[in-house]
Amino acid sequence: MDLRYPVGTFQYSGPNTPDQRQALINQIAETPARLREAISGLSSEQIETTYRPDGWNVRQVAHHIADSHMNAFSRFKLALTEENPTIKPYDEAEWANLADSHGPIDMSIVLLDALHSRWVLLLQSLKGADFDRAYNHPEMGLVSLDKGITLYAWHGRHHVAHITSLRERMGWQ
Repeated sequence: MDLRYPVGTFQYSGPNTPDQRQALINQIAETPARLREAISGLSSEQIETTYRPDGWNVRQVAHHIADSHMNAFSRFKLALTEENPTIKPYDEAEWANLADSHGPIDMSIVLLDALHSRWVLLLQSLKGADFDRAYNHPEMGLVSLDKGITLYAWHGRHHVAHITSLRERMGWQ
């Protein structure tokens, strides 16, 4: 298994069908609970363990999911209220080294619970054509909301799998 991509690399073959969109929205909704389950019972030492050589530790992964999904939520709202807005990317590695990424993981899980509740409420309100709306990512080009839900459903699974695959490899119950 590739330690960087335990669920495989991101793939988008869209557009998604309404059923596929609903399944992706459900995955986004489940991300906070899956993260909570993935870290459940880990010791302080285990939380400081990196999921791969030169990778982030469990704490940083958890905080990164919150950082990324906060940005995603804002990007979706911008795409819904502006015409192809250009968003500002951020340096994920630098964010992972800031003081708040060394704080208790519970902060990010509580944040994700609230954020994902709002995000899912927003996503459930969208009609088919709304998923064609897009934001312009300077490094990725135009990203439709249809591609975006695919990306962030994958993103949550991807990072939770970093933690669960580490647990499996280390024999942590």
